[in-house]
Amino acid sequence: MASLNVGNLGEYLREQRRNAQLSLRQLADAAGVSNPYLSQIERGLRKPSAEVLQQVAKALRISAETLYVRAGILDAERDRDEVETRAVLLADPSLNERQKQVLLQIYESFRKENGFGTGGSEQEATEEERPGSAEDDTGDTTARGTRTAGGSDAGPRRTAGQ
Repeated sequence: MASLNVGNLGEYLREQRRNAQLSLRQLADAAGVSNPYLSQIERGLRKPSAEVLQQVAKALRISAETLYVRAGILDAERDRDEVETRAVLLADPSLNERQKQVLLQIYESFRKENGFGTGGSEQEATEEERPGSAEDDTGDTTARGTRTAGGSDAGPRRTAGQ
């Protein structure tokens, strides 16, 4: 099991909190954790769970994966480029939240297309996310023209033994 470098995490959290211009109390309230607990995390005295880190990341509007790596929950070598790319996108002050989310979605779709999947749990793409699939006005799925509006196959039929 990887040892937690809690001091490094605490320093990083303090820096991010200050960049967000939040007091310790404000961040604690936003993350749903106690003020003393958050203070202990920042001072390197506590080892937060992944759930707490996720809440803090959400309150700071930063990548939870970055906090997981800093806390030793994720292997620092695994997907380092992905984590750094996400962190840079999320930290860019010239982008609004919607633009950041759109860029992350595009980035993730390119990673999936190139066979890398997601950094965390692999999720199946919905019909709308799969390339070449679309839904027409009737609700029927069209995949590269192989289904008609009525839902019947437009291509050749296969029978048993073919």
